[in-house]
Amino acid sequence: MTAPRAWLIWTIGVFAYLVAVSQRTSFGVVGLEATERFQASAAEISFFTVLQLLVYAGLQIPVGILVDRFGSRAMIAGGAILMCLGQLQLAFAVNIPGGVLGRVLVGAGDAMTFISVIRLIPLWFSPARVPLITQLTGMSGQLGQLVSVVPFALILHLAGWTPAFLTLAGMSGVAVVLVLAWLRDLPPGHPRPEKVQGLRATGASLSRAWRQPGTRLGLWSHFTIQFSGTVFAMTWGYPFLISAQGLDTGAVSALMALYVAAAMATGPLIGRFVSRHPLRRSTMVLLIAAATAVAWGAVLLMPGRSPLWLLAGLVVVLAIGGPGSMIGFDFARTFNPAHRIGTATGIVNVGGFIAALVCIYLVGLVLDILYSTGFSRGELYGLEPFRIALCVHFLLLAFGATAVLVCRRKVRRQLAAQGVVVQPLLKSMAQQRLRNAEKRRTPE
Repeated sequence: MTAPRAWLIWTIGVFAYLVAVSQRTSFGVVGLEATERFQASAAEISFFTVLQLLVYAGLQIPVGILVDRFGSRAMIAGGAILMCLGQLQLAFAVNIPGGVLGRVLVGAGDAMTFISVIRLIPLWFSPARVPLITQLTGMSGQLGQLVSVVPFALILHLAGWTPAFLTLAGMSGVAVVLVLAWLRDLPPGHPRPEKVQGLRATGASLSRAWRQPGTRLGLWSHFTIQFSGTVFAMTWGYPFLISAQGLDTGAVSALMALYVAAAMATGPLIGRFVSRHPLRRSTMVLLIAAATAVAWGAVLLMPGRSPLWLLAGLVVVLAIGGPGSMIGFDFARTFNPAHRIGTATGIVNVGGFIAALVCIYLVGLVLDILYSTGFSRGELYGLEPFRIALCVHFLLLAFGATAVLVCRRKVRRQLAAQGVVVQPLLKSMAQQRLRNAEKRRTPE
């Protein structure tokens, strides 16, 4: 595990993940152009991303099994090839079926990337470094969103649809070359992992992971606070800011850059909170969900268009949901044995993307209904129809928060049976203040 070689392997993996994130979020920038190019309704445009996310979510557990069998190098390269083919297909697509096929390929390739990159870390770095490198991986990959909202959007507006998507396909091609040329699954002399278990054993492991209340608490935590930012970044944020709020492309790009910066800045803070207060993880999830509801309420209830500072506040709150949803993976890790963590992680990762695809589709459906009934007054992406359509967020936030509370009750009963009693938050805070006061009074 020579440090330069390990960092080279990690850098290539992160580049592949960054490319995957840029491919994933690219369609969120082209909503208006796609509506015109494909002569599509809002629901049809939302279906592009819904199907992409459905493919992504559905492949999480199978990809986890395949990466154990074939290794990260093959899976990352295969994912980049699929994304390259998907963007090539989309570059020349002139109808909805052709465009949807492109997004399906992108979703499949994207699904193969993150898990494969994460698998490299414990093989190339010492155990003490794994948590930090894992966090850096997630933060660095999010820079891919900046690629989709700045250079990709610029090429789209200056050169047009086909050159923009050909550029993304070229990025995937570069990733394939780097992965095949330089990336290796294991350090020299490292023993190969044991063979993956059979189908029957895999099914049993999946069943046990699902029956664990902590896994389901992770699933609903991820469901509740990840989807809103994903919906905003991947589909409806750009049309909402451009058409409904009247911002220019420069202001929207700045807000999307703020989204990425806020997610990267808050990630370490949330990680530190989770490590110091492991019994309060669900409380953090519920606080983020409440903040998301308040932020959306403030924007949607504002008479007329919202001021830029309020939209910036919304973007920051939505960005917090990204690193906040990683709490779900921490539940999977701490409530499952080591040999089942991968399966439990796959279950958790499905939650937020299922919520996102439901929200994306419902928003598009509501926009179409309002347009067909005449409420929108001929403006599909107007401010008033968006006010109503985006209220779908509140339904999913309420549903997810309720599920978190139900699962938390079961988890705490399980902990109590093991002798771990989680005291009410206010009582715990009062006791902590007393302990701090006693420390200050105690002479050194």
